[in-house]
Amino acid sequence: MYISSNNYYSYFGISNDLINQASSIEKSLSKIYSKLDKIKEINQLKVLKAMQDTKLSDSHFNSSTGYGYNDAGREKIEEIYANVFNTEDALVRPTLVNGTHALSTCLQSLLMPGDTMLSISGKPYDTLDEVIGITNHPLSLKSYNIKYKQIDLLPSGNFDKNSIVSHLKVNSNIKMIYIQRSKGYSRRKSLTINALEEICNLIKSINHKVIIMLDNCYGEFIETREPTDVGVDIMAGSLIKNPGGGLAITGGYIVGKKSYVELASQRLTCPSIGKECGLTFNTNRLTLQGLFLAPSIVNSALKGAIFCSKLFQDSSYDVYPVYDEARSDIIQAIGLNSELEVIEFCKAIQAAAPVDSYVTPEPWDMPGYDSKVIMAAGAFIQGSSIELSADAPIKEPFTVYFQGGITYEHSKLGALMAYNNIKKIKE
Repeated sequence: MYISSNNYYSYFGISNDLINQASSIEKSLSKIYSKLDKIKEINQLKVLKAMQDTKLSDSHFNSSTGYGYNDAGREKIEEIYANVFNTEDALVRPTLVNGTHALSTCLQSLLMPGDTMLSISGKPYDTLDEVIGITNHPLSLKSYNIKYKQIDLLPSGNFDKNSIVSHLKVNSNIKMIYIQRSKGYSRRKSLTINALEEICNLIKSINHKVIIMLDNCYGEFIETREPTDVGVDIMAGSLIKNPGGGLAITGGYIVGKKSYVELASQRLTCPSIGKECGLTFNTNRLTLQGLFLAPSIVNSALKGAIFCSKLFQDSSYDVYPVYDEARSDIIQAIGLNSELEVIEFCKAIQAAAPVDSYVTPEPWDMPGYDSKVIMAAGAFIQGSSIELSADAPIKEPFTVYFQGGITYEHSKLGALMAYNNIKKIKE
């Protein structure tokens, strides 16, 4: 099928007027895009140097069988991750099935009965409710007498330093400070590296023994520094988000202090085995190549999120963050007016997909959530959030979460199609 250069967007139902509007938006964003390109360049060199310094070879693309003892590729991946994130050790495995699994592995390995976990960025992502015991579950941390306390962020989106200091001074049983970098399903600000550095320094000045753990999902390669560069002791994330670069077919990672990573590995397998066993199921090359491409892929997703923010902000929609605000994840939250607008937005993202574009997403009762959720993602990797996707809980305030885009052009098209769908509702 041939589409001439002067009407190629018409195939997707985009009018010339909207294309002209998009061009105007892109011109206004050129300085912001230029700054993002510099961040991309620094992160690309960081990843390249890590691979060179650790002497990555094509022999590391191979995989072992059976128990997986002495899997050179697996060990090299973990060495590279530790290097990139400036940590003592790393656990990077396809058997960490998602980000929630990686996070819960950390929590279950580092917290013991009688300990207290203090979340200082509000309630963690919904899928951790049963892990922690916010929602009852027979295997929750709560069921093992591990206590959970929570301090919400201030209305400004900043840490409530006074409450954090007070809790640390009064409660000697606080074993872990937990931080979620990304906004998750909320309209709050995501947490910048500067903010994390400041709060880590404050926490350690009061109690240098407390473990600072961070959920880094959606945050990798957004800035030139990572949370583990500024005081976070252990953090976790998903390979089918930023660091997998759209190529890793599954997996999660945990990076941090060696003693903490070792405990996490023993929870993932068992105390007598730890990191020594575990097949990578021929995923080594894709995991490594995805990491190499990740800075560029994240850059594309960020530009797409900013374009989307500006597009909807110019039409008087509430957007979080606004287009020129400092960012610390790839997620763009957009406040919509109704359930119908949420559904139409997600339908457009699905229709823009390279895979399953003919499918119509519908809200459904997804495990781990307290309301119906609609998800749109025609991805090459199931559930890949670095690929273009959108999702939203069907509840007030109606907010849709737009993220990803392996290429900027695809992310831009998704934003335009979503805008077009919603515009039709009003006509």
